Amino acid sequence: MHKLLLIEDDLEMQSLIVAYLTQSKYNVIATHLPSKALEILQGKDNIDLIILDLTLPEMDGFKLCKKIRKITQVPIIISSARGDVYNKVEGFDKGADDYLAKPYEPVELLVRVNALLRRLKPKNIEFDNMSINIETRNVVVDGMNIDLTPTEFDILLFLIENRQKPMSREQIANSITAMSEDTTLRSIDTHIRNIRSKINDNAKEPKFIQSVWGIGYKFCI
Repeated sequence: MHKLLLIEDDLEMQSLIVAYLTQSKYNVIATHLPSKALEILQGKDNIDLIILDLTLPEMDGFKLCKKIRKITQVPIIISSARGDVYNKVEGFDKGADDYLAKPYEPVELLVRVNALLRRLKPKNIEFDNMSINIETRNVVVDGMNIDLTPTEFDILLFLIENRQKPMSREQIANSITAMSEDTTLRSIDTHIRNIRSKINDNAKEPKFIQSVWGIGYKFCI
């Protein structure tokens, strides 16, 4: 689950944004204090994206944005009532990746968050007791390294990238470059069975990979 940091001094709006993004399956940490935000970013929380207001106590949001960029390169969306072009230019100059002028509907913020995170392609993905390093293609479950074949890893990653969406056997087969052209769709079932066995996922009570009758499979977290 992606972790977002919201820096917003309007507590009513802060509460609204937190509720909306939480409902959309994001883990949101919120604060109105720049000092607290910098403390969070320098701590153990792995923040994936920052939503930053400009009118803040302690320091202006532009100054905070510049300080954040010295700590991390995670995406920053500026969320501000200062909607003129000069403030937008200043925001991008200080290191922001997107600029959303208030007032706006929460769904627009969600769309921009989703778009930025899709472009990120994170090195590590974590789901409950499973961790995946995309660069090294390493999978760890309950602290143990799992030996997946290249095809098994690609199938697992494809399902994760399309999580909560049922994927047909045809879609899975077409997405995996390591699979030969004469691969039968039934071999997908074999690969799924092997993956489940290796990551200790019970097909009858799945934690990760769920069978979807008449379609195929989906990653269900």
